[in-house]
Amino acid sequence: MFNPETLPRASDAHRATLGHERWLESADASGDSTLAAFARDFAADPGGRALLDAVFGNSPYLGQALAREIGFFREALAEGFDAKFKALLDGLAAELAAEADTNRLMKTLRLAKRRVALLTGLADIAGLWPLEQVTGALSDFAQAALGQAVRHILRQAHAANRIRLPDPVNDPERGSGLTVLAMGKFGARELNYSSDIDLIVLYDDGVADVPDGELSKTFVRIARELVRVMEERTVDGYVFRTDLRLRPDPGATPMAVSLSAAEAYYGSLGQNWERAAMIKARPVAGDPAAGKAFLEIIQPFVWRRSLDFAAIQDIHSIKRQIGSHKGHRQKTVNGHNIKIGRGGIREIEFFAQTQQLIFGGRDRSLRVPGTIPALYALVDAGQVDREVADDLAEAYRFLRRVEHRVQMVDDQQTHELPKTDEGVANIAAFLGYPGDGPFREALMDTLGRVEDHYGRLFEEAPPLSGAGSLVFTGTEDDPETLATLRSLGFQNPSAVAGQIRAWHHGRYRATRSTRARELLTELVPTLLEALGKTAHPDQAFMRFDDFLAKQPAGVQLFSLFYANPALLDLVAEVMGTAPRLAELLARRPAELDAVMLPGFYGPLPEREELEESFDALVGGARFFEEVLDLTRRWTNEQRFRAGIHILRNMTDADRCGPFLTDVAEIALARLQDAVQEEFAKKHGQFPGASFAIIGMGRLGARSLSLRSDLDLITVYELPPDAAASDGERPLSPNDYFIKFTQRLVNAITAQTAEGQLYEVDMRLRPSGNAGPLAVSLEGFGRYQKESAWTWEHMALTRARVVTGPKEFRQRLTRIICDVLTTPRDPDKLLADVASMRARIDQQHHTPDIWNVKYVRGGMIDIQFLAQYLALRHAPHRPEILDSNTVGALAWLGDSGFLDPATANVLIEAQKLYRRVQGFLRLTTEGPFIAAAAPGALKVALARAAFPDLPAGVDFAEVETKLKGVAEGVRAHFRRLIEEPAAALPKPAAQEEKKKP
Repeated sequence: MFNPETLPRASDAHRATLGHERWLESADASGDSTLAAFARDFAADPGGRALLDAVFGNSPYLGQALAREIGFFREALAEGFDAKFKALLDGLAAELAAEADTNRLMKTLRLAKRRVALLTGLADIAGLWPLEQVTGALSDFAQAALGQAVRHILRQAHAANRIRLPDPVNDPERGSGLTVLAMGKFGARELNYSSDIDLIVLYDDGVADVPDGELSKTFVRIARELVRVMEERTVDGYVFRTDLRLRPDPGATPMAVSLSAAEAYYGSLGQNWERAAMIKARPVAGDPAAGKAFLEIIQPFVWRRSLDFAAIQDIHSIKRQIGSHKGHRQKTVNGHNIKIGRGGIREIEFFAQTQQLIFGGRDRSLRVPGTIPALYALVDAGQVDREVADDLAEAYRFLRRVEHRVQMVDDQQTHELPKTDEGVANIAAFLGYPGDGPFREALMDTLGRVEDHYGRLFEEAPPLSGAGSLVFTGTEDDPETLATLRSLGFQNPSAVAGQIRAWHHGRYRATRSTRARELLTELVPTLLEALGKTAHPDQAFMRFDDFLAKQPAGVQLFSLFYANPALLDLVAEVMGTAPRLAELLARRPAELDAVMLPGFYGPLPEREELEESFDALVGGARFFEEVLDLTRRWTNEQRFRAGIHILRNMTDADRCGPFLTDVAEIALARLQDAVQEEFAKKHGQFPGASFAIIGMGRLGARSLSLRSDLDLITVYELPPDAAASDGERPLSPNDYFIKFTQRLVNAITAQTAEGQLYEVDMRLRPSGNAGPLAVSLEGFGRYQKESAWTWEHMALTRARVVTGPKEFRQRLTRIICDVLTTPRDPDKLLADVASMRARIDQQHHTPDIWNVKYVRGGMIDIQFLAQYLALRHAPHRPEILDSNTVGALAWLGDSGFLDPATANVLIEAQKLYRRVQGFLRLTTEGPFIAAAAPGALKVALARAAFPDLPAGVDFAEVETKLKGVAEGVRAHFRRLIEEPAAALPKPAAQEEKKKP
């Protein structure tokens, strides 16, 4: 029966010898003398010995099965392999027809699987069955085993009153509502030797008879039990590994899906790759009528009568994602993936399926599940040349044989050739080659021919992915895609791939329409390359995912990206390096429209132009809530523009300070008017009263950053004899302005649909948190002159009146000036400043040079120096008062109170620190840890800090340079404040300092 000339040689002669011994020992141990005689005779026969060598010398798995099943093998030889396979299936049906014990069922199925594996393996090795018969036999057994398992589980569910069946004894599947679809190779009757089986478990929610409220739970339990029966490993092995991930949106749906939910999914969210998968779908268990009816229902989804341009582009995109990157000819055969590698089985399958999708809507002859039949159906339809189909069919059969041999070795679901030369040589021997050289040549020739034919498919379509393979179809990670993502810089490629699959499943509103997903398919490679260039690609991707999740729709946004690839680069840059801007963009994607306008990258607008744009947007608002939203929208637009300018190094945080301050002041002034109008509706007004906001800190210094809060003090003045406001619900002056301030602060800080405008800090008001929110002009002046501490006067050097009537603002400014120009004890001032700086250092000490605010020699030291010198010398030269630290230092240098060289050093250091702090607040969340920071972020930070440094400078040099600046500032602070303060005589009693 077996020809020694055509059987493969043993790749491991020693293993073959041991196998022969085990063969004879097993036969002798059976106690059946006729079986033992058969075993000896078969081993002595040249053909028999050659077969045993081929099995034992190449496949430990098959060798073990053959030694255990000598009796079954003898029967197969006597009856013929075809007849024995049919008898095995018939016997399985008869034996399990009334089986009620699950353990016995599982044991029987596993024994049958071992025998089917042995029978098909031997028929394949000996060349008795062609490929189609081998894969067909494996598929038929899978269907038979699955059917027996389903019938058994349904009977058990009926007995447990979880479901009521019309005929639980003779035909439990009919009327059960259960449908099991075979997908992939199982559906096409093309199972490989160690294949898992892809299933979709459905139930008809209009037919199934289950207790109320138990429908989904019942069928999920059935599906779970079915998986357990099929794939749980026992002492007898397993039947088939079972994969349910081809069901609709597997990440968000249960193991069993209702027919109505599946119909809805495929009708609205189904993807082109799922259409391709459905070409091979067929009912294999459950109610066959229900399964066929469901496949008929979704025919319009699978076979579209006409494909619009976008759908064809999407199919092109899937192909190009898989196939645009060539290069297997330069790779060794070792380790090559026969299934998904270049020139592999999947490319042949995809060659057929994509053309079936495009032409099968009108030509029913193309609606065939098998790969080789599909190729020749395309030939008959005039879509593929016969020579091409012959070439691909020959390659398909060859590659499937190679795949089977790889899997037969140890029954492993693998598609990769061994990585070692010895391993490849063993597979070559198992395939019947005299050595690995001819096998390598045959394989490379086959892979090359497949890739050439595949590469010409849709060759008019432009390349999509430049970095490598990017495949996000199906339900599992593609190894080459993961490798591509790693090469792009992603540390967790599996998470990225899984999330992109979720996009394509329509989990977000922006990706629910077919057109949005088709556009997204085109954009993903470009997006990933752009995100990969950012400082932290994984973080950038997650921010983009968050951005996408918040979008109400996707077509317009994706179309904008598609038409403007540079815009996608900008978004990736924002997501990767600017969390503050990313947050703004997620809330307001319309900000991207502004980027397309002429002048967006031009100089930032001056105050007058800003006021005009504010009035154009907010001026027509009719309702208070509308004013709040539009004010936030306008402010965020300006912040976004400034942030992009900083990010693109067109300006820096220091130079942006005045612009961002103008933006805040305009918003504050308009909000104050709006709140006053709204407040007056209930509480009226005080005719002739005045109200103003004093900006402190960065607002007062005109040096706001993108993430600055607002330090505010509110001051009012009443006309004489004002007792109560004139509204329906009158208030006393104190209550009126306190509540008005509360309303104003709430208008600034409240979260609306457009987010929050600013955080507000009012702790710098007279008496701090213990004082009233609003203070009278008289009370403000009295407190500052009589009760304020030194640190409060230091803070007052940065005060600036930013809203209110002109005359009132002038008077308030004079009061501040009077306070600051009041002569004071220079020694006490010096001691207080030194003490406060020491206290701050005790609380916030840091050795981190990038914490430019608190590090010694940082911004606090510079600000304290400027404030100390201003308070000391302003009584003699009031003009040196400047709310901006840089301005104050310049005045001090020009007036001779500070050495000009020292003033310049401090000014340049302050500007440097502003650039560093502004860039870090734009690009990081939480503290910046230099040692853990991505390289790209360090490069950008170095450029922001020291624009004149040459490109490519080592980051350690940048840190050294920054430390040198801090040491210089620290030396000036010691010389001007700490050392003179230390030399002062100790007072007998020192005033307790209030903590700043």
